[in-house]
Amino acid sequence: MIYIALLTLSFTLTYFIKNYAIKKSLVAEVNERSSHTVPTPHGGGIAVAITWLVGLLYLYITSQIESSFFYALMFGAIISIVSFFDDIYELSPKIRLLVQAVVAVMGLIALGGLDTLSFGFFDISSGFVSNIFAFLMILWYINLTNFIDGIDGYVGSEFIFLSIAGFLFFGGGHFIVLSVATLGFLYWNWYKAQIFMGDVGSTLLGYTIAIITIYYANQEPSNLWIWITLFALFWFDATITLVRRKLNGEKLSQAHKKHAYQRLTQALWSHAKVTLYAIGINLIIFCFVYFIPNIAISFFATLLLLYGVMKFVDSKKSFIK
Repeated sequence: MIYIALLTLSFTLTYFIKNYAIKKSLVAEVNERSSHTVPTPHGGGIAVAITWLVGLLYLYITSQIESSFFYALMFGAIISIVSFFDDIYELSPKIRLLVQAVVAVMGLIALGGLDTLSFGFFDISSGFVSNIFAFLMILWYINLTNFIDGIDGYVGSEFIFLSIAGFLFFGGGHFIVLSVATLGFLYWNWYKAQIFMGDVGSTLLGYTIAIITIYYANQEPSNLWIWITLFALFWFDATITLVRRKLNGEKLSQAHKKHAYQRLTQALWSHAKVTLYAIGINLIIFCFVYFIPNIAISFFATLLLLYGVMKFVDSKKSFIK
């Protein structure tokens, strides 16, 4: 019953935020980085954040989530609040990064850090090395999720996939809460979107998946690669795009439209078509992880799949032009 209530909360909040944003002209204008063609309300991530945090509080009160995990996840509220003001006032990148770094450290402290960095054939048990890796992963996940949030339904469907996959692998009410919090918003964000998520939602989701990854890696080191593999569609695109732009001598702070999903929309694919194909790719990745006992094989099979996807996207729309 609580999950139905949370779904209703997310759905209803998104509806009211959408109407309020339209009334107050709080819309995302079309610019050179946009994949949309008309000004659209933003800030729908507020509904996701509120529902997620309320759901976490319920799980904590009913003793359905460990305290350390709960506190680490709740620190994401700080990122959401700062991102909310950034959506309105466009804060300095230095301020955003500083807040993200502080919250990343707070989340790691709450979890007790990342115990072991496992590579299958050998493990790194040095707390310094493993926690530097975890810190950088949190920062990268926060920002890449924000970068990837550019077309209707894309980020929302990704996190519903991760929630369902996480529940099937590990169980836990937090995955159901994350799923319904995102689903209520996704109804209004599906093609053609009536409202966008905004930084307030995307940065929180990026932080959340990073904390989930570290939490489960501390239970079993190989779980680190399960989560990295499940999230591969996003980090592969974001990382490869960043590297290719650097090699091209481009200014990395400059707005661009070179992510795979952006180039497909430039090749006249609809937002819905891109998102549905992404869901299909995620289902294949899930099958790799679920049916192949060795996570290293699953990981490399996923890399090969995503390399093939990237070559396909290149054939549709050149990265250079």
